[in-house]
Amino acid sequence: MSKNGLRPFAHAWNGITATYRTERNFKIHLTFSLAAIALGIGMHLSASDWCWIALCIALVFVAELINTAIESVVNLVSPAYHPLAKKAKDAAAGAVLIAAVFSLVVGGIIFLPKLCRHFMI
Repeated sequence: MSKNGLRPFAHAWNGITATYRTERNFKIHLTFSLAAIALGIGMHLSASDWCWIALCIALVFVAELINTAIESVVNLVSPAYHPLAKKAKDAAAGAVLIAAVFSLVVGGIIFLPKLCRHFMI
C-alpha cells in the first residue's frame, strides 16, 4: 500500500487520539472497557461472550466519536445558543447513553451469573 493509501488511517487515528485527549467521557468509557476486559479475562469468558463484550465496547466508542464530531460541527456553525443546535447535541448525547445502557445490560447478563457463582462457592 502506498504512503497515500495509509493517510485515511492516520486521519482516523488522529480523530481517536484527539477525542481521547479532549473528551472526559471517552476516558471514562475507556476505563470501563479495560475493566470489562480484565474481568472477562479473569472469568474465562467464552468466545460468544467476548463477541458481545467487543461489540458493546466498539458501539460505545463509535457513539462517543460520532457525538464528539456532531458537537464540534454544531459548535463551529452555531457558536451562539440555538434550539436546533441544542437538539442536535442532545440527540447525539442520547445515542451515547443508549449505547452505554445497552452495554451495561449485556455486561450484567454476561457477568452477574458468573460473579454470583464465583462468590456463592
